[in-house]
Amino acid sequence: MSINCAAVDRLIDSMSFTQKVGQLNQRLLGWKSVERNAAGRLVASDELKQEIDRWGGLGTLYGLLRADPWSGQHWGNGIRPEERTEAIAVVQQTVLERGAHGIGVLLSEEAPHGHQALGGTVLPTNLGLGATFDPQGVQEAEAAVAAELAASGIHIALVSGLDIARDPRWGRCEECFGEDPLMAARMCEAIVTGMQGEHRSKVGHGGVAVVLKHLAAQGEAVGGRNGQSAVLGPHDLHEIHLPPVAAGVRAGALGFMAAYNDIDSVPCCANPWLLKDYLRDQLGFDGIVMADGLAVDRLEDMAGSIPAAGRAALLAGVDVSLWDEGFTRLEEYADDEQVVAAVDTALRRVLELKAMFGLLPEDGADTAAIAMPSADAIAQATADGREQAKRMAREAITLINDGQSAATLDDIRSVIADAQAGPVIVAGPFADDFGCFLGDYTAPLPADEQSSVYRQLVACLGEDRVLLAAKPSDAPADQWARASTVVFVCGSTSERSYDSEFDDNGAAKAVTEYGATCGEGVDLSDIRLPWRQDDMLGEVAALTTAPIVSVAVCGRAHVLTDVLERSAVTIWAGYAGQYGPQAVADVLVDGADMSGRLPVTLPAYPAAIPVRYNDRQSAAHVYKDAAEPILRGFGYGAGSLAAVTFSEMHADTQSHPGEVLVQVTAHADDHGAAGAVNLFAHVSGGRRIPRLAMLVDSVYMDLNAGERRDIAFHVPCDRLRDVGDGQVQVTCTLDGDSTHTVTATLPGEY
Repeated sequence: MSINCAAVDRLIDSMSFTQKVGQLNQRLLGWKSVERNAAGRLVASDELKQEIDRWGGLGTLYGLLRADPWSGQHWGNGIRPEERTEAIAVVQQTVLERGAHGIGVLLSEEAPHGHQALGGTVLPTNLGLGATFDPQGVQEAEAAVAAELAASGIHIALVSGLDIARDPRWGRCEECFGEDPLMAARMCEAIVTGMQGEHRSKVGHGGVAVVLKHLAAQGEAVGGRNGQSAVLGPHDLHEIHLPPVAAGVRAGALGFMAAYNDIDSVPCCANPWLLKDYLRDQLGFDGIVMADGLAVDRLEDMAGSIPAAGRAALLAGVDVSLWDEGFTRLEEYADDEQVVAAVDTALRRVLELKAMFGLLPEDGADTAAIAMPSADAIAQATADGREQAKRMAREAITLINDGQSAATLDDIRSVIADAQAGPVIVAGPFADDFGCFLGDYTAPLPADEQSSVYRQLVACLGEDRVLLAAKPSDAPADQWARASTVVFVCGSTSERSYDSEFDDNGAAKAVTEYGATCGEGVDLSDIRLPWRQDDMLGEVAALTTAPIVSVAVCGRAHVLTDVLERSAVTIWAGYAGQYGPQAVADVLVDGADMSGRLPVTLPAYPAAIPVRYNDRQSAAHVYKDAAEPILRGFGYGAGSLAAVTFSEMHADTQSHPGEVLVQVTAHADDHGAAGAVNLFAHVSGGRRIPRLAMLVDSVYMDLNAGERRDIAFHVPCDRLRDVGDGQVQVTCTLDGDSTHTVTATLPGEY
């Protein structure tokens, strides 16, 4: 949909100041905008009508289709997939009928890893997607999610991606693609391109507008405490936290969400350098900036009052609020020339976005002609999303330990395949749990779509072969003695119950003893596995001589030292989404390859944190009680690429000005392989202390059995910006044991 600038100008000129302010507000919780009448039909609520009447229209409506414990929406009272068309029609028609200018409302929904609605697709959380190291796969998966949103009548997807996992104590690590800025940048670009299309070609045509969150440096918060100060200098801000922002702008993102935290005391929601000088002037961003939920009101202490908080956010560059009162009080500044001008600037951005979706009346029309969702399109898009979720779950599974004892993964697979062997015991607190795989910001799934590692293995091997022992005492001693294999499912969970307590922004406020151990609001001071799972695994190991396969379902970099020591094989599964249990069973029973690589560094000790692969100083031999604080490094994966050999590595600094070209030849074994090959650089000879390593390129490849292929890495010199002239040592790390190194000298200053 093209933008008629003259029509936008006329609309702005025709609106009162109150109506303009109303277009910038996103105060109403969408699930409260409709209700059921006596006949069970969806109708507009009084709250929706009052909001429209107050502003003479409605700017953006958040979460109409959202379902989860915080919203209180579930399969018994929420909007079902077959009711989406009815709900959208009720809201849009009510806005058009009661509004003053015939303008439709933008509908925004949470989609951090799939659509957070009943029946919505549930991808792996970003930490799981990060383990795939596969931006193209993420792009295809996000395109499917966008198709479902668009078919449902949604315009804006709120998608996590900008945050970098810098401290495993932070509960929102699961929303990060990992600890590396380059991979996060590529994944953000994949999100935007998948959801909006190349050059925004799908916006209004089967795609949605992306609001990337959170801007910026939220992962740097002191002590891993959610929303607190990020203490870092401008160089590290640009090198670690802003590359995903720049990538999102390059890809054409139509929105960014300003974060809760401050950077060196300046709140992101009131930071004109961040939201104007950097985002708009330097990067050329032309979309909307949305505040995080209630973030504007949290400026009250700084600004002195709620109205002043709204003014501060607006003048700093926020265009659209979220749930807060601050923007509703902008009416009080009708005589403030700065506010009046800023309101018009923000309003233009909102109206231009609405024009892309056909939400403005065309010339000569009184109201917008808004297309309604199609049930068939929703069903097809949802089916496509499910297939993408299955594929990404398989790619996220990461082998981080094999053959710790005498038994290897291949040995264990052979035993599992032998119907005459002893029972397979599935143990651990998550042995028969489904919710642990889903992550935060997930709608409840219907019972017939829920599974677990135990249930998947039963489906493959039969009830007589597979036993459940969530606690060691759940199985008798003779069964432990006869067991051929033990599958120990451990880790953490972000699953909330419908009787959970929440903060006003939906973050977990209090969790029960065996409640959520990850997710927003669940920051931990101790990152060992919760609920004494290490002790439980020790009890299991004492009961059996069978090899143990541990499956770590984790939303943060938990300490897995005891798990690796006591397990023959350890599989890291992130939060792999609704098909996570099936992906684990495919690995154990069907011999599926594991192409995943760790997106974060795993610490060996709970207090020797944070440790990141791209720190400037090594943490090794610093702590006298923890000489080797790293258990597994970033990018580690002992899966399908482990058998690939590499040769003939060399660097070329002459053929391509402005970049270093590194080439290497890959040779697949008789089985073939798929996965990411990562290139790391260490830089010396400059003006700064160099990082221990930097990921400078990553190539995802799929090799046929016996195939030989040349791989080219293109490293822009500005990725090596810590130095001027100097030698660049580039190390291509393929797995934990195989390292190839090539050294090049950069030509001249850059």
